[in-house]
Amino acid sequence: MLVISPDNFRKTREQGFSVQGIKSRHRRRAETIRPGDHLLYYISGRMCFAATCTVTSPVFEDHSHLWRTARREEDYPWRVKMRPDHVLEESEWVPAKNLAYRLEYVKKWPPEQWSMAFQGHLHQLPQKDLKLIEDEFKRTVRDRAAAS
Repeated sequence: MLVISPDNFRKTREQGFSVQGIKSRHRRRAETIRPGDHLLYYISGRMCFAATCTVTSPVFEDHSHLWRTARREEDYPWRVKMRPDHVLEESEWVPAKNLAYRLEYVKKWPPEQWSMAFQGHLHQLPQKDLKLIEDEFKRTVRDRAAAS
């Protein structure tokens, strides 16, 4: 799971969800990402899940500035190529609080502190948690199609 600001999520969307950068201090975690892995996007500030993508390349280094942070020197150099799987419209983003108590990953924290699970930049979630969230994405898309 990648915790990302709304602005940086928009930058990734503008790139067609074809590439994602990871902060420089997360090199070791980034290097564990492999083709076929999934990235789940959690939007900080909004506390919502917004998209999933499948990684299609090994991690590579690139210092071109696509994403922004308060640290001016941060250029998100550890990158992966990817393809989008499920991308929701902003109005459809799934609030994490709706699913938090059903996520295995969140059970590491006391129930009243569930949001602590979403602090930091990069997290490894159990496969069953990803499936639960993707199932919710699919339901949202089905509801959208039924409404039109």
